Amino acid sequence: MPAQARRIALPRAARFGIGIAVTGASFALPLVTAMGAQAHTAPGAPAASVAQHTAAAEAKPAVPAAAFDSYRVVSGDTLTTIADAKQVEGGWHALYERNRSVVGANPDLIFPGQQLSLAADAAKPAAPAAPAKPAAPVTQSAAAAADTQLQVKTEAAKPGAQLQTQVQSAAPAKPAAPAPVAPAKPAAPVAATSGYVAPLANPVLGEAYGVAGSMWASGHHTGQDFVASTGTPLRAVANGVVVKAGNGGAYGNEVEIKLADGKYAQYAHLSVIGVKVGQTVTVGQRLGLSGATGNVTGPHLHFEIRTGPEYGSDINPVAYLRAHGVAL
Repeated sequence: MPAQARRIALPRAARFGIGIAVTGASFALPLVTAMGAQAHTAPGAPAASVAQHTAAAEAKPAVPAAAFDSYRVVSGDTLTTIADAKQVEGGWHALYERNRSVVGANPDLIFPGQQLSLAADAAKPAAPAAPAKPAAPVTQSAAAAADTQLQVKTEAAKPGAQLQTQVQSAAPAKPAAPAPVAPAKPAAPVAATSGYVAPLANPVLGEAYGVAGSMWASGHHTGQDFVASTGTPLRAVANGVVVKAGNGGAYGNEVEIKLADGKYAQYAHLSVIGVKVGQTVTVGQRLGLSGATGNVTGPHLHFEIRTGPEYGSDINPVAYLRAHGVAL
């Protein structure tokens, strides 16, 4: 009897073509039963490997929970700005008490790299996080159904004809790209848009610049006084470098910084000095605390703007700050 063409159709969801030319050699074709054909993956790519590859590709790394109970100091930080930005209950005083062993005796001397505790119970060890559940393994049959479509076509050879089997493989679906994590928003800067601020918060003007009088060696007031009780935080009016930090005679404890435009800002009669000579400061950074040291009749801030680092090169500090957008 002549050989009959024989076709075995599988479901469309699992189509795969197999084509192998056989000439002059014996070839054994696996039998496909009427109960349903079982797909065999090509040598070198077993179904188990496909399953493992699919599971590894689709597994997403666990994102560690963000820690909100500590903060690492960066250049320009003060306890006040950190407490305001992180909304620490009790303000900078509470923040200082929690970190006295790190900061030391002077709350104005904090340095980049110091790790500060923000929460009152930050010292308590955190409960260990529950281990992540492993991804469910992908079975061999599931991987074969998801990644491979089979179509088996077998043709019995007529006399002199060749037996052909065609194999086609569908490309595996690409795993979905992980959703990007939005970066944390930085804390709002202390500086004004002009890059300058007043030498202290909520400034109230006192004795004006240029007032004549015999109490001053130059015959006039060389700076602008600001009303400030002892312990009021004083801040850099702009970016600069500290050129003086110590006792200034009649000025008492003083700090002077060279600003980026070449001018010099001097702060006098301080009760606490919070910076060192050579230190770079940023606009709004705390320099120390106001007081009544030196030749004074009461606590206040004596503030000067100079064209040079020494006494006698003063200019009107209020006019200078207003020219840079500071409201006084």
